This record gives sequence, structure tokens and C-alpha cells, in this order.
Amino acid sequence: MTFEATPSAVPVAEFDLALPRKRMASTVLLFDESGRVLVVEPTYVDFLELPGGSVDLDESPRQAAVREVKEELGLDRDPGRLLAMDWVPSRPGRSEGVITVFDGGVLTAEEIAGIRLPADELRSYAFLPAADAARALPDLLARRLLPCLAAREASATVYLENGSPAG
Repeated sequence: MTFEATPSAVPVAEFDLALPRKRMASTVLLFDESGRVLVVEPTYVDFLELPGGSVDLDESPRQAAVREVKEELGLDRDPGRLLAMDWVPSRPGRSEGVITVFDGGVLTAEEIAGIRLPADELRSYAFLPAADAARALPDLLARRLLPCLAAREASATVYLENGSPAG
């Protein structure tokens, strides 16, 4: 079977550029040897976050995770497996997005001692028990954290919508 292009067909590149675009970010869950979750305190907002950030153009979510851990914590660390993909609807001031969450694993005492925060981006970091981290994080991040921790425990990957398991 052969397919012939018709003169009225929209060129693929033009069609591709007309498709909707979504914001994309990667998050990395990191733990200490006691199983506590690493949270960071940004300088530009008044709440705690999880390490991670935007995926750049022509960068994979995994590459973004590696870059963000290096930029935010000064650590050269490859993330482990994908724990979750979370579609987040648009809201005032933010476009819809797709957030990937990777398992960063357990940091050694030596790695923790080597954490270096960029002063213009992060004020501090802390390791918190999961329940405390969920209480300290904004609602969306708390909703996302708990199923990610369950997925990590079950060696699974979870699909989320707005931080909650879907489907």
C-alpha cells in the first residue's frame, strides 16, 4: 500500500507548530538514610518545594532532572526510575503542564555534606519525614508526593492528574 501526499495537505512542520504546547518540569525525590524526604526553601516564593524545575527546549525530562539536581544542590547524580507523570491543568498565572517525578534514591552522609545551594535560588534545605513533608508542601505538591512515595515502595509508576491518581 502506498500513500500519496495531496497538494492540499498541511505540511507536517506547519501542523506540528500549530499543536498546543505544554509546560514541562521534572522533580527528583531524594532521601536520607532514615528515609526522610529532601525539601528545599526557594528564595522566590514563601513555601517549600521539592528539587527540580522546568524542562528546557530539546532536553528530556531525565536530562532536566540531572541538571536541576546539579544546579540546585551541587550534586552529580543520575535519577532512578520514573515514579510518576502528573498532568496539571492551567490555573491563574500558570499554563497546563506535565510534571515527571523521578526517584533520586538515598543520599549518603558524604553527599549530604556536599550539598551546595545557589544563594540566589535556594535559602535552605531539610530532610523531613514523609507526613511532615506533605504538611509543609503546597497542596498540589503534597498530593503528588504521597502517591509517588507509594509508587516507590511498590516499585511502580503512577499516572496522576493534578497530583491525584487518575484512571
